[in-house]
Amino acid sequence: MSWINDVVRPKIKSLLNKREVPENLWIKDPESGELVFLRDLEANHYVVPNSGYHMRMSAPKRLAHFFDAGRYEAIPLPEVAVDPLKFRDERRYTDRLKDARTKTGLQDAVLVGAGFVEGVPLVAAVQDFDFMGGSLGMAAGEAVIAGMEAALQRQQPFVMFAASGGARMQEGILSLMQLPRTTAGVIALREAKLPYIVVLTNPTTGGVTASYAMLGDIQIAEPGALIGFAGPRVIEQTIREKLPEGFQRSEYLHAHGMVDMVVHRHELRSTIARLCALLGPKVEVAAEPQGALAVVA
Repeated sequence: MSWINDVVRPKIKSLLNKREVPENLWIKDPESGELVFLRDLEANHYVVPNSGYHMRMSAPKRLAHFFDAGRYEAIPLPEVAVDPLKFRDERRYTDRLKDARTKTGLQDAVLVGAGFVEGVPLVAAVQDFDFMGGSLGMAAGEAVIAGMEAALQRQQPFVMFAASGGARMQEGILSLMQLPRTTAGVIALREAKLPYIVVLTNPTTGGVTASYAMLGDIQIAEPGALIGFAGPRVIEQTIREKLPEGFQRSEYLHAHGMVDMVVHRHELRSTIARLCALLGPKVEVAAEPQGALAVVA
């Protein structure tokens, strides 16, 4: 009996109480196949240390990494009709929205914040690809416009981090109407002589590329980002020709004059701060952000 108490029962308890290893403890590099420890990846701003591959970042993490000390003021975003077309394919659109909101913790694909980057005040908007592929619908369009209006009110530069698969088909023509609406916002920034800087991240395609993502005063791309209207596979099937090596990637577009510069994620803050200080309205650079809301990603 002592053998059961001393050996068998403790063994059973140890098996029952065994802690499970989190599934996302290691992340696989899509380029090299290397396994990277998640904490090392986070500490390196989601850039794989050895290959330099730029992983996608969520909108909250992107803003927290971008603004000084991770502090920014969240810009209020207007509410829109949830399902104006009562759309349904294999599933109801409202169910897809609910799943995306649960997965990301966001109300829609765009998050907007205002704060300081190396002491320079600016407004930034980020598209989150994990929210239905960063697709552009009414809510996302309203968020981009709200960010532009905040920049106009504050007389500050506006920075757009684009990441999208294009327009949101579940909203039909209402989604496509966001293209001219956001373009009008870009024109308003230009008339106010406020810098509009676009950072093209992986991937930026479809209607977003056909509108505000390619209208920046300065076009910056992260290394290796896929940028274009249609995907390379669709183009190859259409023209029935093999595309050049690296076609539609940041470096190819830079070499052919489609983007102004390709900037490593570690250098984005200093590059954008320098551009805003040069192109923007003359303001006193703050040593410490004042009155910004602390946000924990």
